[in-house]
Amino acid sequence: MNKVYVWDLPTRLFHWTLLGLVVFQWASAEIGGDLLEYHLLTGYAIAALVLFRVVWGFVGGQYARFGNFLRGVGPTLDYARAMRAKTAARHLGHNPLGGWMILALLGILALQIATGLFSNDDIMTEGPLRHLVSDQLSHLFTEVHELGFNLLMALVALHVGAVYVYKIFKKEDLIRPMLTGYKQADDEDAAKQ
Repeated sequence: MNKVYVWDLPTRLFHWTLLGLVVFQWASAEIGGDLLEYHLLTGYAIAALVLFRVVWGFVGGQYARFGNFLRGVGPTLDYARAMRAKTAARHLGHNPLGGWMILALLGILALQIATGLFSNDDIMTEGPLRHLVSDQLSHLFTEVHELGFNLLMALVALHVGAVYVYKIFKKEDLIRPMLTGYKQADDEDAAKQ
């Protein structure tokens, strides 16, 4: 087995920083009060991270680029069928299903950022662009923001679940490489580099 450098430092920092910020977003929304001021600030940080990841998806390292892991519907369905049949090819970076998960997570985060800008809690906290829309529209944005967070949590649960499925059934550790950057690769994987 060889070690292959798959996840570059910017990708890993993005991943773990985003995780910490999303956990804080959840906690600050649940607790409320003065923490909502930091909820807004953390939202800006998440916006910067999402923007960074979109740019990094085009100019980043080999495995961070969207072109490396985003596949069309046909190849993705073929991969899903191969996974079910336990014949799926191993990918050093994201597999086609994982690629769509990344896109879905970035998309729902973008939705959260956009709706948060116009949301309000009817007490003391408003998004910075709340004043640009009517009360009715702000309430709609707030509802979508709250529902979007539930969808985000469902996607995160699916993402974490997939990591553990890989660990248990495929005997492939996906967490350590996201910490160290290095993934175990057999000779065939290394030859594909």
